[in-house]
Amino acid sequence: MARAQTDLTQGSVTRQLVKYSIPIVASSLLQAVYGVADMLVISHYVGETGASATNVADQVMRLITNIVIGLSSGGGVLVGQYFGGRDKAAFERTVGTFVSVFSALGLLSTLVMLTAARPLLTLMNAPALDDTYTYLVICATGLFFVFGYNTLSSVLRAVGNSRVPLMCIIVASLVDVALDIIFVGPLGMGVAGAAWSTVIGQVLSFLAALVYMLRRREIFSFSLAAFKPDFSIIRRIFKIGFPSAIQMTVASISWLTVTFLINEYGVVYSAASGISAKIRDFSHIIISAMSVGTSAMIAQTLGAQMYDRARRVMYTAMKLTMLCAAALVVIVELTAPFLAKLFIENPTVIEIASLNLRIEILAEIFYASFLIYHSLMLAAGHTYMLLISSFVNCIVFRLILALWFNSAWGIVGVFAACALAPASSIPIGYFYTRSGIWRRTLAEKGE
Repeated sequence: MARAQTDLTQGSVTRQLVKYSIPIVASSLLQAVYGVADMLVISHYVGETGASATNVADQVMRLITNIVIGLSSGGGVLVGQYFGGRDKAAFERTVGTFVSVFSALGLLSTLVMLTAARPLLTLMNAPALDDTYTYLVICATGLFFVFGYNTLSSVLRAVGNSRVPLMCIIVASLVDVALDIIFVGPLGMGVAGAAWSTVIGQVLSFLAALVYMLRRREIFSFSLAAFKPDFSIIRRIFKIGFPSAIQMTVASISWLTVTFLINEYGVVYSAASGISAKIRDFSHIIISAMSVGTSAMIAQTLGAQMYDRARRVMYTAMKLTMLCAAALVVIVELTAPFLAKLFIENPTVIEIASLNLRIEILAEIFYASFLIYHSLMLAAGHTYMLLISSFVNCIVFRLILALWFNSAWGIVGVFAACALAPASSIPIGYFYTRSGIWRRTLAEKGE
């Protein structure tokens, strides 16, 4: 099989991990620009109502996107393991099936979301219902491209190419930001303009990734027959990906519950929470993207049965993410009011957003550890462990603590619960790693 430009089973672990992960970090940061640009422009032109609408709708879209990422992780793991194991036939069948199935799921998701949008937002007690609905249904029209881009970028990263997804996102982000300013500002389209600019950016990122793969015939030399769904591969993709999707869905539902609790305090608190979330997400993405790179690298090493190297990858990644987390915490603690003021001038919103930031940014220390443990679980195909970890973190701790602390200390209690919850996943990851069961991958056994 033709090799990708980055064979992650060879060379210095630290150098390969950093070299491979930097484009993923940059790509993820640029993807976050979509949301940050929306929030910045809407906050300045529309005010608290627009910020609240964007925040609530983003939580719903995040639920859908997380399901996509969770399900696609199964395909990415299989592609990475077959590529690392030099199994060309299985590699081609898996990529073809992966693309076909997720294209269909993208269309289905759009139809479901367009039907369910208003009832769901009503259930969430959205403070700015009409604007939130407008933003959400427009974003839902781009779900096919969200599914498509995540599928193609997952395949590219699985074969060691993290640079092309970055290039796709650079183009999409520049277009998105430019259109955001034009649509919401001079054209006065409000939240609808921000939503359409996001969708157009998603379309461009998908098309750019597709064109690249069609041109790289030495790696992706498929006939049309390769795209006929192979049900044995579908079963294996979903056997690995479904628990991960459930895990990410559980996480999203817990955040939706937190959003509901905050919505009860009114539009000002909802807007402040949205601004804080955008800043935290921007910080969190660095650690999250490192975990994506770590998972891809471990998947290739496990496919090549290089178990000692897989362990070294995990611990090297954890050292790097812990350093990043410590730096991010210091920066945000020192600059929280300044960062919040970039989005809005309302002093009450700035005060609440700053408080939220200074409390919840502490969670990044915990994320820096357990997300790397999750990378090992995912690369080994043991996504049921991700589900267990997420249930403990998001339901047993985040959701229950948020409800409890909210009744005891109000909004500050909700923020504190969100900061503490991620710590609960660290012991699970530690004992999983020590057990050594990750050496037996589900994909290799064909279970």
